[in-house]
Amino acid sequence: MNSKVRFIDLFCGIGGIRMGMEASGFECVFSADIDENCREVYQDNFGEIPEGDVSKISAKAIPDFDILCAGFPCQPFSISGKKMGFEDTRGTLFFEICRIVSEKKPKVILLENVKFLLHHDKGNTFRVIKEKLIEMGYNVSWKVMNALDFGVPQNRERIIIVATINSINSFDFETIKYGDRVNLKDGFLDSKGNFEYLEPSEYTLLPINQRVRQKSGLIFSGYRNKSIRKAGVLPNTEHLSRVHKQPNRIYSVEGTHPTLPSQETSGRFWILTNENDVRKLTIDECYRIMGFPNDFKKADKISTCYKQIGNSVCVPMFKAISIALKEKYFCKD
Repeated sequence: MNSKVRFIDLFCGIGGIRMGMEASGFECVFSADIDENCREVYQDNFGEIPEGDVSKISAKAIPDFDILCAGFPCQPFSISGKKMGFEDTRGTLFFEICRIVSEKKPKVILLENVKFLLHHDKGNTFRVIKEKLIEMGYNVSWKVMNALDFGVPQNRERIIIVATINSINSFDFETIKYGDRVNLKDGFLDSKGNFEYLEPSEYTLLPINQRVRQKSGLIFSGYRNKSIRKAGVLPNTEHLSRVHKQPNRIYSVEGTHPTLPSQETSGRFWILTNENDVRKLTIDECYRIMGFPNDFKKADKISTCYKQIGNSVCVPMFKAISIALKEKYFCKD
C-alpha cells in the first residue's frame, strides 16, 4: 500500500467512520463537527479536537487528502424527522462537501446517510446529489447497506455513496466482504450490572407462537402496557407491532435489535432476556451493537450518550468498506 493514505472526517460525530477507516491503516488528517459535546468525546478518544462549523472552514486550509469521508447530517432526510431536505439549513451542508471537493479533488468520496434519502422529494434530492458529484468529475456508486451484515445485531439500513474521480474505475460494492449475522445474545449483552427491569404488570408478552422472527432478525415479543393508538385498529390486532411506537416494543435477545435512533435520549429500548425478564438495554450494550469497543470513552451525561450513539455509524461496516477501498485503489500491484 502506498504510504500515508490520508482521509478527512467531516461531520465526524464521535468518530465511528474514523475508527473503521483507521482499521485499514488510513490516516486521518482533519476532522470537523459543529457539536461541542461530540468534539469533546472525539478528543477523549482520538487525542485531537475537531474543527467546528464546516461552512466556516477554508478548503485551502485543509491538508491534502485522498479520501473525503462524511456522514453528513441525516435529519433533513430522515423518515423520523420533518423530511425538509435541502430546505433545511442542515441539508445544504452537502454543498459544503462539494465546495471542499471542488478545491481539493480527492481520489475518493465516501458518504453515508439514511435510507430515506433515496425517496426524499420523490427522488429529486438524491438525483441532485448524484448530478452534482458527476458534474464535479466523479463516478458515482451507491448501495443501501445494513449493519446486520457486518457482525452486529442491529437492523440499521443506511445508504453508502462512493464517488471516485473519473480517472479511476467506479467502486464495486460486490468487493466488500460481509460478516455473519448474529443475535443480541451472542456476546453483546452485559452479564451483570444495575439493570432496569420492568415489573410483570408493566408489560404484555405475546404467545410464543406469535413471536415470529422477521427477515431483519427482529423477534417482536411483547409491548409495554402503555397508551397506544387505537383509532383505525382492527379488533384483536392490538398486539401487532405496527400499533406501538418503538419505545413501547419489546424484542427477544434471541434475535436482533431495531435501529438505535438519535431522538431517543432516554434509552427506552426493551429486551426480553432468556430468563424471561424484560429490561432496558444498557448504554454499553447500545455502543456494542454499533460496533464500538468496550474501552470507548463516552460522554458524561447519559442522555448525550444515547443521542450520540444514535447519530453514529456501524463501525464494522466502515471497516469492511475501507478494506475494499484499500484493495482496489491504494494497493500496489
